[in-house]
Amino acid sequence: MSRYLSRSVQNLRPSGIRRYFDIAATMDDVVTLGIGEPNFVTPTHILDAGVQSLHNGNTGYTSNAGTYELRAAIAAHINARYGLSYSPDEEVLVTVGVSEALYLALKVLLDPGDEVLVVEPCFVANPALVETAGGVPVMAPTTVEDDFQVTGAALEARITARTKAILLSYPSNPTGAALTMEHMLQVAEVAREHDLVVISDEIYERLVYGIEHINFATLPNMFERTIVLSGMSKSYAMTGWRIGYVTAPRAFTEAMYKIHQYLIMSAPTMGQAAALEAVRAGEDDVERMRQEYDSRRRLLVDGFNRLGLHCFEPRGAFYAFPSIAISGMDDEAFCEDLLREERLALIPGSAFGESGRGYVRASYATSEDNIRAALHRLERFLDRRGLLQPALASAMA
Repeated sequence: MSRYLSRSVQNLRPSGIRRYFDIAATMDDVVTLGIGEPNFVTPTHILDAGVQSLHNGNTGYTSNAGTYELRAAIAAHINARYGLSYSPDEEVLVTVGVSEALYLALKVLLDPGDEVLVVEPCFVANPALVETAGGVPVMAPTTVEDDFQVTGAALEARITARTKAILLSYPSNPTGAALTMEHMLQVAEVAREHDLVVISDEIYERLVYGIEHINFATLPNMFERTIVLSGMSKSYAMTGWRIGYVTAPRAFTEAMYKIHQYLIMSAPTMGQAAALEAVRAGEDDVERMRQEYDSRRRLLVDGFNRLGLHCFEPRGAFYAFPSIAISGMDDEAFCEDLLREERLALIPGSAFGESGRGYVRASYATSEDNIRAALHRLERFLDRRGLLQPALASAMA
């Protein structure tokens, strides 16, 4: 039957995350730090808004671009936070999560063979969606020495005559890195010098710790060449509602709208009602969850460092990305053995690109009890291999 399938689909790599979830699903008593979604339930008043929309009989399509009320609220929210002015009528598009938004952005920019510089480590969908849209992902690596922030030099070295865009995802899944202004300005300079579009996935924009998030479109002379993607899933604990959005100059959003109207029709109606409530009245919820994530972040990162798995400080999202160099194992073997021996699920860093090799991703979007249990199981795993520092090993004994 494979002769009926397109070569582009056959050549797509399977998700490097899914394999570990599939193994874990066959086991009992698994503690997982692998899931990248909030463990909070959607706040009650937001949930009620979605339910009320259904009770009001709002079960049909909305405007293709999303309800005007939601688009206007998003535009006002972005203006208040970042000082950017987007027209709700022409420069805001409501999508089915950021995944659809990213696909639309890539599809409207790329002709077959066009290249996109994809900063890695990155979410597994990023290079796959470039390929699905007909483009060629060119991976731009980052290193722990730069706190996994991309440099202008790394981008510059990979530009060719076919380069069309730069795809950023900061704060980062999987590393938790956030770009400093210095690094953002380097990216902007490369984009301007080579006339490139920047697609900036900022879905974790509200989940930052000790810093302020900078919207990429606010940089000097970057508004006209930046497509910003965001949504409700992470900040408001609304992953299942599937509401994302695009803010970009009219030329981009009009082109994206053409595909969106045929592909999707409109984002879920009840999800849009809930999203409107979130944008209008969800600030206290975001801050409450952000503070809880921050507490978990410190617990997990301190735990990794105590066990000898060096972990740079993640400044955004809800992921830690420790090195497993002390184990002498590759990251895939490390995660598989850890899962089978200790029923602890982490994700190998190489699932997110070659520059993630030798690291593992751990999500702290889970309870502190789960984090403590995970660290205890990890400690046992390392102790059996004689990898704990003497003080720790003697404490365990």
